[in-house]
Amino acid sequence: MSASTPAVGLTVHYVGGPTAVLEIGGLRLLTDPTFDAPGDYPLGDRKLVKSVGPALSPGEIGTVDAVLLSHDQHPDNLDRAGRGYVAEAALTLSTASARERLGGNVRALADGEQVELKRPDGGTLRLTGVPAQHGPDGSEHLVGEVTGFVLSGDDAPTVYVSGDNASLEVVRAIAQRFGPFDVALLFAGGARTPLVGDAYLTLPSDRAAEAAALLGARQVVPLHFEHWGHFTQGADTLTEAFAKAGLADRLRLPKPGERIDL
Repeated sequence: MSASTPAVGLTVHYVGGPTAVLEIGGLRLLTDPTFDAPGDYPLGDRKLVKSVGPALSPGEIGTVDAVLLSHDQHPDNLDRAGRGYVAEAALTLSTASARERLGGNVRALADGEQVELKRPDGGTLRLTGVPAQHGPDGSEHLVGEVTGFVLSGDDAPTVYVSGDNASLEVVRAIAQRFGPFDVALLFAGGARTPLVGDAYLTLPSDRAAEAAALLGARQVVPLHFEHWGHFTQGADTLTEAFAKAGLADRLRLPKPGERIDL
């Protein structure tokens, strides 16, 4: 683990699904914007079913310094209202595919590429692109390109934002490159659809706990673990899995609309 506690804190304001406002050193970042109402959302010849709307509207969130968009091709990570938000955002960091499809102020952040943002407190926040694997090995042609992010900087916590990643091998490689982490935001609903059979599209609860250990994360905030019908696991299984792994003290399970200071 980190030798000392960073002087700069992190606040996670949970909106719902994969969406949260991150406040760090005076900067505000937004993960995967989803603001649409509950209902059915077509995806090819399938549909995804949303059960709960956001705790905050785009207007209540206001402007942010950057959007961290793991991918744009699935409505549970970027919906209609989210697209409207991205169109007005000053900067959105995402995949090369998202850049091609969305245009505007969307910037592709390749693996290892960094963007630096000047913080109002005088420091710098580095945003680094890292891999994410949205399903089993060999499924990228089915699920599309996805990215994760690492946040770091002067006196700031080192933060991992997983995006829709199902691979512990990806997590292990990121831990070796950037760890240990102060905070890990893990997309952890154990998503499944017929697209890849019985395989997971995101981390199930036991793998989320294993990921936390691999990352050496002091604190873990799950995202994207509820509010959609294709999630197979949620708050109860996360609590159980982290307790079984001896990591219960690291888990910070948010409620919609809650602000968690880390």
